[in-house]
Amino acid sequence: MMKKYVFKASGFLAAVLFLAGCGVESGNSGNDENDGVEAEADNNGNAEAEETEENANNEAVEAEYEWQMGWNSGLDDDSKGEAAKAFAEYVVEASDGRVDIEFFPNETYATSPEMIDAVQVGALDMALPGANELAGLIPEYAALSLPFLTEGAEEAHAVLDGPVGDDLKALGEEQGFVTLNDVELGFAQITNNVRPIEEPSDLEGMTIRSPNDVSLIETFNALGSSVSTMAYTEIYSGLSQGVIDGQFNPLLSIYDQNMQEVQDYLAVTNHTYYYSYFIMNADLFNSLDDELQEIIREGSERARDAAREFIASEEEAALERAEDEFEVVTYPDLEPFQEAVLPVYDEVADVMGEEMIQDMRDFLEEYRNN
Repeated sequence: MMKKYVFKASGFLAAVLFLAGCGVESGNSGNDENDGVEAEADNNGNAEAEETEENANNEAVEAEYEWQMGWNSGLDDDSKGEAAKAFAEYVVEASDGRVDIEFFPNETYATSPEMIDAVQVGALDMALPGANELAGLIPEYAALSLPFLTEGAEEAHAVLDGPVGDDLKALGEEQGFVTLNDVELGFAQITNNVRPIEEPSDLEGMTIRSPNDVSLIETFNALGSSVSTMAYTEIYSGLSQGVIDGQFNPLLSIYDQNMQEVQDYLAVTNHTYYYSYFIMNADLFNSLDDELQEIIREGSERARDAAREFIASEEEAALERAEDEFEVVTYPDLEPFQEAVLPVYDEVADVMGEEMIQDMRDFLEEYRNN
């Protein structure tokens, strides 16, 4: 049975309308003869307030639209969850209760690839899949996953917020969905149960879980690992049962699935930038009036900002936590890793588009020089 989390417009609007209908005056005239009149007025006022509350509840019980949104990680203490809540809060309020949104975190609707399919055909209204998961449909979405392409969140944000990011978002509608905005997850680190990682050769022979993203699969093949593409929500069991030796994810995603409980070694590599896309069924979006479309787009910007703020505020504490919860944390020299994975850029160019890769490289070169 699916566990549901519903962000209801009705409760919010009822509270607003109730408070608006309950005007309160303070003070006493000191005339005892007026006490009965005032008591009667108070009673009438209370009755009117109760009637106002009842009417408000009746008027706001049903929204014009009831949408479902799914993703593969948690609702709380997770950037996707924070993005979903920021989006829903804004859309419900800005639309004056025209919209209710039902949450399905932790793949309680379906697996992440299945949710992408469901959004395409309109069975699911919205989802927050990883950009690298969408790369099976839109290969260019894997371009930002290229190893060591960006050197920090600021550079990644600049790519996504600029013309390259606009070009990427525009590709979604050809696949049956509108790509509204990005949702940050952070830079990925490597964990395993075999040995501490200090140099590329330490990864040789390990079985490492990766998203089904050609650039990341080829990255770890270049480092001498074999790659498994099991689902995100299956990583914990895969690690605990020894089916895989390790995996890579941003620290907050590692904690989201409690991977630190079944992994001994963490290597801080920041080798790839992880983000998701906020997608919505195209037919649904295009059926909305201009005002509601604008509210949806603005809501997706609130979601993007909420995710980025959450990651920025939590990363330092997450790294401090890692020092306590992993047996060994290493900070390897990254230059040998960067050299080892250089061939990946040529190997995947035909898959994700040489033009998109070059556009990103050109943009970053100009960005760094300014």
